[in-house]
Amino acid sequence: MLQKYDLELDKVEQKIKAENAKTVCIQLPDGLRPLAKEITDQLEKNTGAKVIIWLGSCWGACDLPIEVNRLGVDLLVQWGHSEWGH
Repeated sequence: MLQKYDLELDKVEQKIKAENAKTVCIQLPDGLRPLAKEITDQLEKNTGAKVIIWLGSCWGACDLPIEVNRLGVDLLVQWGHSEWGH
């Protein structure tokens, strides 16, 4: 089902590798959460990073899960409905 959306996972994989991120948190809006396992599996397989899913709110770019700092996350990846920046 990932083919339905262009989540630019190749760019995410490149960023994970460039940052040498060992633990990555992904934050998804409700509409993309059914794809969380597929996204996680692909990212872990292609990068070797441990990927965790933020299940708290995701109301937009301003809704960052500050609490992930306590989990030792090296990189936070957030998807939304609009292009924001890289």
